[in-house]
Amino acid sequence: MDPLNLVPYLPRAEWSLGPGDQGWLAMLGQVLKEYQTCTRRRSLLRARVMDCITSTAILPLLLGCVGVFGLCKLLRWLRTGACVQNAVVVITGATSGLGRECVRVFHAAGAKLVLCGRNAEALEELTRELAASRATEVQTHKPCTVTFDLTDPGAIVGAAAEILQCFGYVDVLINNAGVSYRGTIMDTSLDVDKRVMETNYFGPVALTKALLPSMIRRRKGHIVAISSIQGKISVPFRSAYAASKHATQAFFDCLRAEVEQHDIEVTVVSPGYIHTNLSLNAVTADGSKYGVMDETTAQGRNPSQVAQDVLAAVGKKKKDVVLADVAPSLAVYLRTLAPRLFFSLMASRARKERKPKHC
Repeated sequence: MDPLNLVPYLPRAEWSLGPGDQGWLAMLGQVLKEYQTCTRRRSLLRARVMDCITSTAILPLLLGCVGVFGLCKLLRWLRTGACVQNAVVVITGATSGLGRECVRVFHAAGAKLVLCGRNAEALEELTRELAASRATEVQTHKPCTVTFDLTDPGAIVGAAAEILQCFGYVDVLINNAGVSYRGTIMDTSLDVDKRVMETNYFGPVALTKALLPSMIRRRKGHIVAISSIQGKISVPFRSAYAASKHATQAFFDCLRAEVEQHDIEVTVVSPGYIHTNLSLNAVTADGSKYGVMDETTAQGRNPSQVAQDVLAAVGKKKKDVVLADVAPSLAVYLRTLAPRLFFSLMASRARKERKPKHC
């Protein structure tokens, strides 16, 4: 018979406490009791030490750090607002989108504004709106308005003279006016390319050149170009817009180097998508209005937040500012570090989109 089959029939040993086992159990109980006592003492000691540290060192240190951080933020905010208080600030494209929000932010900071745009009635309405607003603790000033079209080269010289007549000088010029574009390169007429370049590039360049001599004479001034993240990276079906913003980036980078000797600051601000009517007013391949709110635009940043960032950039005299989400910001560096991969991704995106809707 297999020995394993005998296992159920073997007698089972029964264990019972013997006289010697009582001592062992008593000793074991004593050890467990001492262990529990030591554990409680350690826990109590640890709690007292933590209470002592928290009450005497860490908590005040944390509170002090929070206080210092808050004070730095407050001083930075005060400095940002103070840098434009009573300064003459010219804003183009002032009646809509980011330009309108910049008007509100700089007005609340106490700047002397010169509002520029094509629609005189819209400029006057904005002026009345600012006069009715009282939500500021600094002294505000009644804005001046100058009506002209950036796409008209002959009007810019006269507009610059009118701008200088408002307060006698210009401290900050914010080149904000612009137009967007949607279309394929093959379908886009050269007239549309020229129209976009006139508004986004040649107009701001002409206005900057017209006002620059007065800044050089005073050895004081700050020129801001509102560009785009597409001034650093190009995406499919935005050729005319991206080209105008690339040109803007290059021109104002050169300008910064040339006017540094005259103590004039130049800032290029490159936002990502902003929740404005930019895509609605974009032109298409045949020059007609796009008229569609893109999903990316609808999900873009609040224009008032971007306007605050523009004010901060002026206050800190920043050279180049990218206001975009993580993905576009990474794409900027990817284009430099891994161009082959970047262009492959752009080609893949073009194949996926095929062609922008409603174009």
